[in-house]
Amino acid sequence: MTGEAGATGDKPLLVRAGWMGLGFAAVGVGGVGVVVPGLPSTVFFIVAAWAFARSSPRLEAWVLALPTIGPTVRDYRDGLGMPKRAKATAGVMIVVFVSLSAWLVDGWALRSAIVSAGVVGLAVVLFRVPTKPPADRPR
Repeated sequence: MTGEAGATGDKPLLVRAGWMGLGFAAVGVGGVGVVVPGLPSTVFFIVAAWAFARSSPRLEAWVLALPTIGPTVRDYRDGLGMPKRAKATAGVMIVVFVSLSAWLVDGWALRSAIVSAGVVGLAVVLFRVPTKPPADRPR
């Protein structure tokens, strides 16, 4: 948890409800991203944990305890980054879906905007997100 758990009760109910609404929306989109190829899920669960940290420590703990996504969210919070294989997969997916999107739209201005956003996203994943060191494997 973030240490802000005690402070959530001090916030007005409407503010907490707003953070909670954002958290549930992020969980919803992240859940769709689990089953829809090309739609990311991890980033939405990171946002959900962040929003729940400001509204409901119990829901934050729930996101962090999810068996498949919880460790990834905790690693992100701890600044450990992404495993090398996940970074490679993310990079390939960005290139594939940006290329497909740029090919499907009309107009060079829109294509340029899509490709520019893809280049920025790819650069962030490759150069700004730390690469998580491999875990020691049992022999």
